[in-house]
Amino acid sequence: MDTDEMRRQLQTLTDRAEITDLMDRYLRSLDEGVFDDEWARAFHTEDVTAEMPIGTVKGRDALLDRVRRGMALFDRTVHMGTNAVVRVDGARATARGAQLSTHVLADGSGDVFVSAGHTEAELVRTADGWRISASALRVVWTQGPPPQLPDDLAQAPAV
Repeated sequence: MDTDEMRRQLQTLTDRAEITDLMDRYLRSLDEGVFDDEWARAFHTEDVTAEMPIGTVKGRDALLDRVRRGMALFDRTVHMGTNAVVRVDGARATARGAQLSTHVLADGSGDVFVSAGHTEAELVRTADGWRISASALRVVWTQGPPPQLPDDLAQAPAV
C-alpha cells in the first residue's frame, strides 16, 4: 500500500467518524431540547429536505419550525441510534442507522409513546464540516398512544 492510498483510507475513516459523531450529536440534541438557529446550522444545510412522521419540509428554517413544534408534543424524550452504515464518496456521503425513540407525552397523561425505525441521510462536506442535506425517518413500529397532533401538523403536506 502506497502513501497516497493510506491517506485516502485515513480520510475515509476520519469522514466516517465525523459523520457518525454528527448523527449521534443530532439524536442527543433532540433530547436536550434547545432548537435555535445555531442548532439548525450545526446539523443541516440551508436547503435540507427532511421527511418526518409529521410531514416533509424543505429548508433549514422550515425544518427548525417543524422540529420545535413536533418536539413540543413531548415532556421528555430519549433518542437512541445504532448500527450506522456510512458510505463516503468525496465530499458527499450517505448514512443509515437504526433509531429507537421513547417519548413521554406533554399532555399530562404520563403516557409513553415509543417508535422504532431507520434514519437515512445524505450529507455534504461544508467549510464547517459535514452537514445533513436530506434525511428521512422510516418508522417500522410504534407502541403506546401517539400524541394528539394539531390540525396543521396532522395534515402536513409533502413538499
